[in-house]
Amino acid sequence: MCVRHVGVRCDVGPLRGIGHVMRCLALAEELQRRGLTVEFICDAHTVPWAAGQIAARGIGVRPAVWSPAEHVELLSRYDAVVFDSYDLDAAVYPAVRSTGVPTLAIVDGDLRGAEADVLVDQNLSAELDHPVLPARSARLAGLDYVMIRDEIRALRPPEPPALRQVAVPKVFAFFGGTDAFAAGPAVTRALVATGVPFDATVVAPTPELAAAVAAVSAQVKVVGPTDQLAAAVREADVVISASGTSTWELLCLGATAGLVCVVDNQVMGYERAIATGTAAGVGVLSDIREDPTAAAAVLKRLLTDATERNRLAAAGWQLVDGQGRVRVADALLHLIS
Repeated sequence: MCVRHVGVRCDVGPLRGIGHVMRCLALAEELQRRGLTVEFICDAHTVPWAAGQIAARGIGVRPAVWSPAEHVELLSRYDAVVFDSYDLDAAVYPAVRSTGVPTLAIVDGDLRGAEADVLVDQNLSAELDHPVLPARSARLAGLDYVMIRDEIRALRPPEPPALRQVAVPKVFAFFGGTDAFAAGPAVTRALVATGVPFDATVVAPTPELAAAVAAVSAQVKVVGPTDQLAAAVREADVVISASGTSTWELLCLGATAGLVCVVDNQVMGYERAIATGTAAGVGVLSDIREDPTAAAAVLKRLLTDATERNRLAAAGWQLVDGQGRVRVADALLHLIS
């Protein structure tokens, strides 16, 4: 049998973060499980933790290219190509597609010029949107297509989480692989402002962020990026995170999620998750920095109301079944065949 090769062109960087890499890794794991080989085209070296995650799966990496001509030359060697980028020149997509290589693009609401045979929007309620699609393109939309990594799937509880009463809730806070906008210290201030007991662990990817969190509260445990993220989420009573791609992982795990809207492109997911009652809205990061009072009120309720924590956890668990990557892989393999 001929082994199929899939190229994945995705964004990664100290400011862009690792969300694109994480969901592409989930799809790559599924493709590898089916006997395909996968290669990433990205500047993974700029975020060593992300580079380690790719390497740990036996996936090769080529440096990112940028022009349409460079993409055509490089990507024509693959049996299919996956795009997941906010930064690519829109001319790249039709140039690659015109070569006849099957293409799939992962998007978030705004297509940002993306053009592919299949467009995947894995966001909450995306199926209710009706963007104008490029010619001969199909669209897979909604949480049925959320791509979840093995680490998360392995620890997904088989049923909704049970009510858990604790005197001092455990809090786990992380804001992507780089915390590019320094949410950790601001959220720690909001936690302290609740005035109630908690046992918190905050992920700080750099020494500077670790020092900033410790300066707010010496009682908060500060750790670097961890390969045991899912286990830490499962052990926590409250998980605070940016409202990016990690949101869907938290829901899949049945976590009580408090979301922070860190950047503008997270607004849609933030608002929809809160509106459906599957996560608590801690606030917009710039507002929390200016005055943590409102965020502290939200966090205080999560820390003191076990029934509300359980309600949020159960609602989120129902929404994300962890099988989205299977459905996306099916669509990609259909293109190849």
